[in-house]
Amino acid sequence: MSRLEQRFAELKAEGRSALVTFVTAGDPGYDASLQILKGLSAAGADVIELGMPFTDPMADGVAIQLATLRALEAGQTLAKTLQMVREFRVDNHNTPIVLMGYYNPIHRFGVEKFVAEAKQAGVDGLIIVDLPPEHDAELATPAQAAGIDFIRLTTPTTDDARLPRVLERSSGFVYYVSVAGVTGAGSATTEHVTEAIARLRRHTDLPISVGFGIRTPEQAANIARLADGVVVGSALVDKIAQATSADQAVNDVLSLCSALAEGVRSARH
Repeated sequence: MSRLEQRFAELKAEGRSALVTFVTAGDPGYDASLQILKGLSAAGADVIELGMPFTDPMADGVAIQLATLRALEAGQTLAKTLQMVREFRVDNHNTPIVLMGYYNPIHRFGVEKFVAEAKQAGVDGLIIVDLPPEHDAELATPAQAAGIDFIRLTTPTTDDARLPRVLERSSGFVYYVSVAGVTGAGSATTEHVTEAIARLRRHTDLPISVGFGIRTPEQAANIARLADGVVVGSALVDKIAQATSADQAVNDVLSLCSALAEGVRSARH
């Protein structure tokens, strides 16, 4: 069992949803970002998505675009992101880490080198938003051969004809983007999410995590009653943008994570 499979199986046995948190590696700087990464699990994150900064994050809204710029300006690189995962794994062997981003930095780094170093560092999964299943040979196939899950995005516009192709080689979990648009966009209604999850379950047995537009503990709890996982990113990243110091950024992100975790954990009780 991979760490992702193990975590979702444990939570299913507990009868609750997973809190999946997203932050950008290197935001607002390497040391503070590492503090945040190390603190998220203790604050209640069940799975951590770590953004790989890229200069052209076309699927992301303003909050994550700005986070990426802050990280790049602070000197973050893909090599440093992998180093962060290594440092995280010194003390945390159980929390799954998923790297999320775009293919260009991986292509430049070298796919074979990236897959080998990601596996060695302790990366559990990849979400590469601009690599459709038609390009599995580029990265999905070598990553899965190395034991790294490849997680697919599905959206409100992914119809029943397209879904089987998207889900065919998916592993770890399915990430349902609940609104059409960029990260940080408006939130979907409960009715829409209920219908979408029912449709996805007709095509896959993988856990389904829902993201985009979830910002508060109350919204997280609403989704946690329906889905196997609740993804929160922009709301956490905004805390970093609003902070006046690195210490405040760390504290504010972890405080919000704790509140979100409480919402998710109490949702089905």
